[in-house]
Amino acid sequence: MKRSRFAASAFLMLATLCALVGSGQMQAQDSKNPYPSMAPREQYLMPDRNAEIAFARTAAPEGISRDATILVLTAHGYETAVEGKNGFVCMVERGFGGGPIESTQWWNPKIRSPDCYNPQAARTALPLTLKRAELAMAGKTKEQIIEWQKTAYAKKELPTTVEPGAMAYMLSKEAYLGDAGNHNLCHLMVFLPLDNANWGEGVDNSPVYPHVSGPPQPFKIFLIAVSNWSDGSAVQ
Repeated sequence: MKRSRFAASAFLMLATLCALVGSGQMQAQDSKNPYPSMAPREQYLMPDRNAEIAFARTAAPEGISRDATILVLTAHGYETAVEGKNGFVCMVERGFGGGPIESTQWWNPKIRSPDCYNPQAARTALPLTLKRAELAMAGKTKEQIIEWQKTAYAKKELPTTVEPGAMAYMLSKEAYLGDAGNHNLCHLMVFLPLDNANWGEGVDNSPVYPHVSGPPQPFKIFLIAVSNWSDGSAVQ
C-alpha cells in the first residue's frame, strides 16, 4: 500500500515537473511567457557563498556530497568553491543551466536547483551546463546560446558522447524548479545516448518520454522520481 501511494505521488510530481518545463509544442500553444528575457544579473546570484555551498550539497546524500567538488555561480559563470575527491560535482543550477532550452522558465530568476553529477556525467554532460551559464551571465540571449551550442557540438568543442552510467542526484528538499505546482520533485537524472529504438521511444502508447533530448547535445535525460530526500526523510 505504501509503495502504491508513493508511485501515485511520484507520477503526479513528475507530471507537474513536465508541466513546468513544457515542450516546444505546448509552449507554442501558450504565447504567454512570463520570463521572455534575462532579469538583472544579480537576481540569479546568491550573495552568501557559504549558503550556496551548503545548498549545493543538499542535492545528494551526505555520504556523496561531503567529498564532492562544489561549484558556485558568479557574475562570470560557475567557479570551484570546494575541491572534492570523489569525482562528483554539486552545484545549484539556475533556469539557464541543464533544463530544456525551450522552457518558459529559462530566465526565471527564482529557480534554484541543487544538482550533483556523478563522475561520468561531470565529464560528458556538465560542460554544456557550465558554458550555458557562462554565456547567460555574459548577457547572451537564448537565441545566441542556442546557436553557440549547435556550433560547439559541430566543431567538437564539447564532448560528443555521454559516458555509460552518467547520472545526477536532485534530492534537495528546498529546490525551486519552476513556478507551477509544488515547485519541486525528488528525483534522479539519467543521461543516455540518442537511441530511440532500444527504448521504444515514440511508439504509440509508449510511456518513454525524455525530460530533455538532443540534438544538438548527444544525449537525452530521463527523470526517475524517488521516495527519499537527500537527508533520508520521506517524500510526502
